[in-house]
Amino acid sequence: MDTVIMLASVAAAAIRISTPYLLCALAGLYSERSGIVDIGLEGKMLVGAFAAAVTAATYGSAWLGLMAAIIVSIGFALLHGIASIRYRGNQIVSGVAINILALGLTAFIGNAWYGEGGRTPSLSGDGRFQPIALPGAEAIKGVPVIGELYADVLSGHSVLVYFAFICVPVTAWVLYKTRFGLRLRAVGENPQAVDTAGISVAWLRYRAVLICGLLTGIAGAYLSTADSAAFVSNMTGGRGYMGLAALIFAKWRPWPALGACLLFGLLDAISIRMGSGFVVGGIVVPSELISALPFILTVLMLAGFVGAATPPKAAGIPYLKER
Repeated sequence: MDTVIMLASVAAAAIRISTPYLLCALAGLYSERSGIVDIGLEGKMLVGAFAAAVTAATYGSAWLGLMAAIIVSIGFALLHGIASIRYRGNQIVSGVAINILALGLTAFIGNAWYGEGGRTPSLSGDGRFQPIALPGAEAIKGVPVIGELYADVLSGHSVLVYFAFICVPVTAWVLYKTRFGLRLRAVGENPQAVDTAGISVAWLRYRAVLICGLLTGIAGAYLSTADSAAFVSNMTGGRGYMGLAALIFAKWRPWPALGACLLFGLLDAISIRMGSGFVVGGIVVPSELISALPFILTVLMLAGFVGAATPPKAAGIPYLKER
C-alpha cells in the first residue's frame, strides 16, 4: 500500500510539474506551425507570472491575476510579432531580447515596488487557484488502484491544470480538423501558396502569435498563483525552454508534446522525491542527473537518435508579400 501511495504521489506531482511545460509547448506549436520561431516563451511566461502575482496580491483575486497575465503576455507576444512579421526581423534575436527584457523588468519593478529582491507579497484565499476535487473522488478513494488513481492522481489539481490538458485535444482538433488549422499549417510550410490563394499570411501569423501569448500568460499565472503563492525573481527557471524542447521532441505535434511534457514532469518529480540521490549497484546516482535527463534526451533527439525533427519549412523565414 505504501508503494501505491508513493507512486500516486509521484504521478500527481508529475502532472502538476508538467503543466507549464505543456502550455508553453502548445504555445510554441501554434507560433512555429505558422512559421514564427519563438525562443521568447520563457520571457512571456515570466511577465505573465509577475502580472498575475501583482494583480492577485493587489485585488485578492486569482482570476483578475489570470486576466492580467494574459494581457501582459499577449503584449509581449505582439512585440515579437511586430518585429518578426511587420519588420521581418531576426526571430531568434527578437525572442532572446524578450527573455532578457522580461527577466530584467520583472526583477527591477518587483524590487522597486516591494523591496524584497523582486518577490511579491504572499497570496492566500481567493488570491490563489485552489485544488479542485473531482466528482466522486472521496467516495471511491478506498477502491484499490482505481480509487487511488482517480482520487490522488487525477483529482485535487487547480483549474489551470485541467485547462492545460484539455488544450491538447482542442489543439489537435483545431490543427487537423478546422479551416484555420489547415491554413496555419500551410502558412508554415508554404506561405507563397497561401498568399496566392488570397489569404493574408501576416494576419494568420499574428493570430498564431496571439494564441501563443494567451497560453504562455496562463502558464505564468499557474506558476505564481496556483503552483506557488507569490512571484520570485526568475521563477520560470527555464520552463519555457523545456516547453520548447518538448515541442521539438514531439516534432511539432500536440499529442506527442503531451507525452514529452509528462515525461519531463515525471523525471522532475522523481528527482524531487529522491532528494539527494539513490544507490544502484553500490553507485550513488545524484538527483541532478535525473533532472538533467530531459535535456540529455533532447540532445540525443537532435543528434538523430530518435529520428530527425524537421520543423515547418518556412519557420524563421520572414515573408515578403509578392506584388
